[in-house]
Amino acid sequence: MVIVAEEKDKKEKMDGEAVQEEAKTPETEETAAQEAAAGVEEPVRADKKEKKKKDKKQDAMKEKVEELEDRVKRQMAEFDNFRKRTEKEKTAMFETGAKSVIEKILPVVDNFERGLASVSEEEKDGALAQGMQMIYKQLMTELENLDVKPIPAVGEEFNPEFHNAVMQTQSDEFESGVIAQELQKGYTYRDSVVRHSMVAVVE
Repeated sequence: MVIVAEEKDKKEKMDGEAVQEEAKTPETEETAAQEAAAGVEEPVRADKKEKKKKDKKQDAMKEKVEELEDRVKRQMAEFDNFRKRTEKEKTAMFETGAKSVIEKILPVVDNFERGLASVSEEEKDGALAQGMQMIYKQLMTELENLDVKPIPAVGEEFNPEFHNAVMQTQSDEFESGVIAQELQKGYTYRDSVVRHSMVAVVE
């Protein structure tokens, strides 16, 4: 009787397992596979989102860095232009100051030349005339060291950039348009005119 009951339990158990096996249809297996795949896809999507966020952050940082680099380059260029402009202005101020001083010294040079020209032949070897000559030479040497040079005049063709014609004259020695006489010596400072020569030009 006990044996019959055990066999009955075994049979019921086997029947239950068979029913479960039959319940596992292809549709059930496919659903299970989809569920498993969905479980895998969730972390993949999360990783993609994280990657997109990181890419966006990197792009924003890169854009910010480029913007800052551009700003620095602009400021450096502006500073370089400011430095060049300041140097040019400083040079121009120095040139203006130097020209102003030279213009004040030139009348002194004129007076020395007039004084030396008025010395007679007998007085040329005298101490006073010799002293004046030495001072004049020293003055002209210092002006030359400062790049101050007299403008060539007599025998040169008239050039309005360097010469100021105050009168016309006749001459057998020079052709028309040539300077025959220098009334006041002109000077240049570093190739720019400090004072024009006052000249008489042949008609």
